[in-house]
Amino acid sequence: MNADPSPPTRRYDYVADGAEIYRRSFGMVREQADLSAVPADLRVVVTRIVHACGDVDIVPAVAASSDVVTAARHALRSGAAVFTDSVMLASGVTARRMPAHNEVLCTLRDARVPALAKQWHTTRAAAAVSLWDERLDGAVVAIGNAPTALFHLLEVVMDGGPRPAAIVGMPVGFIGSAESKVALAEHVLPGGGQIPWITVHGHRGGSAMASAAVNALATESELA
Repeated sequence: MNADPSPPTRRYDYVADGAEIYRRSFGMVREQADLSAVPADLRVVVTRIVHACGDVDIVPAVAASSDVVTAARHALRSGAAVFTDSVMLASGVTARRMPAHNEVLCTLRDARVPALAKQWHTTRAAAAVSLWDERLDGAVVAIGNAPTALFHLLEVVMDGGPRPAAIVGMPVGFIGSAESKVALAEHVLPGGGQIPWITVHGHRGGSAMASAAVNALATESELA
């Protein structure tokens, strides 16, 4: 094996600087997407979501509570952990954007998960949510894969369990995806009120969009 790999021959004319790629990409999103109805503090988040999926037509599907940016940003600055429903989503959270070296955690591979899922007749992603235990209190949650995980999270909260500071709920798919997002948008806590949330209504979603939202919520800086 060659210990000293050769640089690419650059047979094609393309932008190779990562920061420049982001800068141009976000500029194109702002040129092509209609963000006029998006609240000012949410535009950086929506821009990153559009960039992650490559579809400017997704903008009208993005919905959020009015306090999600403030709540998520405050929690992350205070050192809150980020819980995710998949390893892929956790990998998409950019460490350098986290304001307090925040932990990014996924319990899907915990050895207890398969038995819990079998016992409860649910998915592993849903069972993994129960392993967040008291650490969930004040955390930021990002779900981009499993609607069952989002449903289970809402059930934990509604049953009086620990409450996260904010929820990024963007599971992708055809079974339960759209319904779980409606449940998120319409949930009412015992005693009233909601946990701050952001979602992409419909079947679209995924780890890339959910991690993009977390990265945008972490800091006001677009390119940091």
